[in-house]
Amino acid sequence: MKQYKRSDRLSEQILRDVSVLLEQDLAELGAGLVTFTKVKLSDDLRYATVYYSSLGDDTKRLRVKRYLDNESKRVRQAIGRQLSIRHIPEFTFKFDPSIEHSVRIEQLLNEIKSQRSE
Repeated sequence: MKQYKRSDRLSEQILRDVSVLLEQDLAELGAGLVTFTKVKLSDDLRYATVYYSSLGDDTKRLRVKRYLDNESKRVRQAIGRQLSIRHIPEFTFKFDPSIEHSVRIEQLLNEIKSQRSE
């Protein structure tokens, strides 16, 4: 039987909760498509880094970053009400470029494919 660390289970729960909590707010902000990709917790569970990806131009990405930085305390309070843990982690939001990279790779592969078929 595979053993799961408590921090892994808690990371998954925080990811789900943050996604649900901020989905409507980000839609109203007009930030485009924002996806929360993963949460990394420190070993003592006091710090959480939430990685997000945002498709769109630099102004939308900057707007999302500012919004998330400003809302980190509210997110911490809301998540704290839902979780039954002793210490609620402090949240930091970081941009994750992996989705943009995969979209770019797919575009390049499609270009190569179309060039070969000509």
